[in-house]
Amino acid sequence: MKYIFKNQLFRFLALQILAAVLVVGIVPRIFYETAEGGEGLIRDSAAACRLNPNGDPTPVKVSLWRHEEKKAVTLDLETYVAGVVAGEMPSSFEPEALKAQAVAARTYAVSKILRAQASGNSADHPSCPLCDDVHCQVYRSQSELKNLKSEEWFRTGWPKIQSAVKETAGQVLYYNGQLVEQPLFHSSSGGKTENSEDVFVSALPYLRSVESEYEQEAPHQSESVSFSLSEFASKMKNAYGAVNISKDNIKILSRSEGGRVDSIQVGSKVVNGRQIRDLFGLRSANFTVSCTDSQISFRTSGYGHGVGMSQWGANGMAQHNYDYIDILTHYYSGTNVGVY
Repeated sequence: MKYIFKNQLFRFLALQILAAVLVVGIVPRIFYETAEGGEGLIRDSAAACRLNPNGDPTPVKVSLWRHEEKKAVTLDLETYVAGVVAGEMPSSFEPEALKAQAVAARTYAVSKILRAQASGNSADHPSCPLCDDVHCQVYRSQSELKNLKSEEWFRTGWPKIQSAVKETAGQVLYYNGQLVEQPLFHSSSGGKTENSEDVFVSALPYLRSVESEYEQEAPHQSESVSFSLSEFASKMKNAYGAVNISKDNIKILSRSEGGRVDSIQVGSKVVNGRQIRDLFGLRSANFTVSCTDSQISFRTSGYGHGVGMSQWGANGMAQHNYDYIDILTHYYSGTNVGVY
């Protein structure tokens, strides 16, 4: 049997029913909507049990390396996802944005666990497939949150996060029937996201440059930072061997599709915008540059690497009545939301 989800209500209810069916242990076939709104594709629900060798569809366990404590802990997947949403996105954001973050966080976690099973854990945390900082995803336990957040946050913010996780339980992103491995996200794009290969090494078909038009409330939209030209020249020489640097030979040569600096001449060297961003701690590689005889200034737009989902853009979309599946399929091109 095939289903066509013709509106957001049917789509939401269908995903919730499928998640509930998995919890009680019935083995269905899974249907989910295509990004274009057409007929749902079919996945065998055995995929839901891939992380449980005995085939039991109980909550997936996550082995997580806690850097500060220097030890591994074991958590239910959905508990982990709630801690990531709390660590990565403001609870003041709209519920649909929080749901989108939950699905992205869950997708990343499941993908990392499966990849670790196939090829081993990262050298940064060899005893676990996941860690609790930006190397993977920022995770905060409830005890940590109690030290970081107010009582009011626990009355209002934490229940919102818990609801977002519960209402998307078991849902992840697929591209062409395969689990998405890199559902990257960032704070704000400055108006347009980046192709993955323009920032990182790999060209991934679901990480394409798209407009992010609802970022009006985002901070860091236009920030300026300045350095003395002598300090700038010294750092560029030490890092990249650039010499003969003056205000007349610092020029942006090209930009990426998303608007970030692709190449910039600095004296005798040509480097990319990410190298400048990392070296000088800029908010973004989407910047302009101006120079005097003694000073260089950068004006940046956006915050983060710019690949994948813009969190502030997601919140803006939610404020304009887009749901979490609309948000996810906008920022992750050609993807579908399904149950693992």
